[in-house]
Amino acid sequence: MDMDRAVSRSTAPSAQAHAGSRPVLTTSSQTSSRMSRQARRDTKPEIELRRRLHRLGYRYRVNHPLPGMPRRRADLTFTAKRVVVFVDGCFWHGCPEHGTSPRNNGAWWAEKLRKNVERDRETDARLSAIGWIVIRIWEHEDSDAATSRVVGALTMAAGSGDCT
Repeated sequence: MDMDRAVSRSTAPSAQAHAGSRPVLTTSSQTSSRMSRQARRDTKPEIELRRRLHRLGYRYRVNHPLPGMPRRRADLTFTAKRVVVFVDGCFWHGCPEHGTSPRNNGAWWAEKLRKNVERDRETDARLSAIGWIVIRIWEHEDSDAATSRVVGALTMAAGSGDCT
């Protein structure tokens, strides 16, 4: 009996109208499972960069909220020097070299990834406008080069005498 009610509810006109008002995503259970396990923080490139900087004596905050942007966070934040570092994944942030477009739900993903890049540019602009140095590192970037870029920014930042 409950099963019959559930079936009749799902085919009701109001349910169909509601479903038609937004794109319906068709995702396999395998894809859904893989995407739900995708790391948001503590990725291998991020941890490698953190280890290298820590070995050099730099101290930072991890996954720290950004000033004036309560729902956005940086991978590494050097608060005293006003330097923030993002380690961007090639897929999620539209890497021109390695970025890919999913075959299923292509239009939805294109819009999602475009908005990610747009949000990144807005974040960079807002932080720069209030005097922060913003560094974006691609996940595929050489660890030595990434570390050198961060150290260079920290050296140039105001108050470069301490390592906090």
